[in-house]
Amino acid sequence: MESGAEFCVGCLVVHKRFGYRGVIVDVDAGFQLSEEWYDEIARSRPPKDKPWYHVLVHCSDNMTYVAERHLEIDESNEPIDHPWLLEFFADFEQGRYVAHKAFN
Repeated sequence: MESGAEFCVGCLVVHKRFGYRGVIVDVDAGFQLSEEWYDEIARSRPPKDKPWYHVLVHCSDNMTYVAERHLEIDESNEPIDHPWLLEFFADFEQGRYVAHKAFN
């Protein structure tokens, strides 16, 4: 898990405001996109120095970029439906996705 991040890759989450479910595929320790994106999309002005997450959205082909303060754990433990799941994960066990093993 990234240092200081509340969630990790493979965790199921729910967006607090918009209610969509998803799975985290990457964690940034702080905001990594452009200032233009932040000004246009991040209207609630979440902190840039806190973790941000790349999330595959359930029942969609979208990936979102979400500030930590907008997410909470999805307690349903139900898998998500997304066409890119196999690109990131090898399995789903006990309510969590398992990433492919890395080889050196």
